[in-house]
Amino acid sequence: MDYDVILILIVGIVAWLIKQLIFNYKREQRRDYYRHVYLKSDAWKRKRYVVLKRDNWICVYCGEKATQVHHKRYAKKNIGKEPIKWLVSICKTCHDKKH
Repeated sequence: MDYDVILILIVGIVAWLIKQLIFNYKREQRRDYYRHVYLKSDAWKRKRYVVLKRDNWICVYCGEKATQVHHKRYAKKNIGKEPIKWLVSICKTCHDKKH
């Protein structure tokens, strides 16, 4: 192998590593915002209540009393902008199994 090929490989690997670090950092930022800000917001509390009421406070998976709301999908770029149809009422046991 000549040095140009080795240099190109090293640059490619470094670029890939930087991209992974940035991706992981952004993912952690979104997760922290979701957990520590959004889930404590009035907007989430209202949405949570609407979902639990819609499902009659019954877990959609086992039929027990639901105390939590599960996201079937997440809004990737706009945390909190998920439609109600992406949310379901769930009991703690089933929620723990899902995660």
